[in-house]
Amino acid sequence: MPETKPTVVVLTALPSEYAAVRKHLAEAEELEHPEGTRVERGPLADTPWYVAVAELGEGAVNAAVLTERIVNWLRPQALLFVGVAGGLKDDIGIGDVVVGTKVYGIHGGKQTPEGFLVRPEAWRSSHRLEQAARFALRGKVHLKPIAVGDVVLADAKSAIAEHIRRHFNDAAALEMEGSGVAHAAHLSSRLDTLVIRGISDYADVGKAAADASGSQPRAADEAAAAMVAILRKHRPFRGRAASADSSDGADSEEGPLHGPTYRGDHLDFRGNTFHGPFVAKRMGRERGQTDQR
Repeated sequence: MPETKPTVVVLTALPSEYAAVRKHLAEAEELEHPEGTRVERGPLADTPWYVAVAELGEGAVNAAVLTERIVNWLRPQALLFVGVAGGLKDDIGIGDVVVGTKVYGIHGGKQTPEGFLVRPEAWRSSHRLEQAARFALRGKVHLKPIAVGDVVLADAKSAIAEHIRRHFNDAAALEMEGSGVAHAAHLSSRLDTLVIRGISDYADVGKAAADASGSQPRAADEAAAAMVAILRKHRPFRGRAASADSSDGADSEEGPLHGPTYRGDHLDFRGNTFHGPFVAKRMGRERGQTDQR
């Protein structure tokens, strides 16, 4: 397909999450990384974006490694993790969507004779994507922190549940991959990142019954619908290449300006404004020698 749009990578962990995102792409091509990682990529209707969707499997470590691989491969302008989570607040019900304002890693700390001393990690969400979510979904979703741990929580009275309530009491949802995605994105410069989670259970003893009722596909559908609304509001940056394998590097009409780029034998001033004369000359090996081209 012709490379005319920039790319957003959408990551999922479960088949139901992948299916919820994929149904929003009328057409898509399968791409394979040299190491075997696969995505499907296609245009998202009524947006300036291609969406490349991947199913990673469960766990934050797995998510971190594959996120970095896919980001380095496809060079997206934005990165979303879309899926399901357990709800941690009484006023957030099954089927509601939580858009993460920040992501907590809940397991860091030091065990001492006096007790467990928490050493939390947190990653802020992209301001641009958060603002797009606020304006596109005002009153329809909850913009709250999301807690992430390598645990499936099905007991609200457990020690880990108490740990979350005591140390991460503003978190509205609990899931398993967002911290890996957020950390990998943190290491990639200028990559807008957001975690979007549909609530499929209450992280308590009722989790199995909720899952059996089909709550996960329903929650994944709601999260994917929120993703679409956000991407219809979010605009590309000017001056970024359309994608990793774009042949023309076409600039978007939206976003901030960036400085000139040196490309070996010329300067690229597209998207920049400067005043006054510009003179360039190439110095040779001997003093005073210039390039007469």
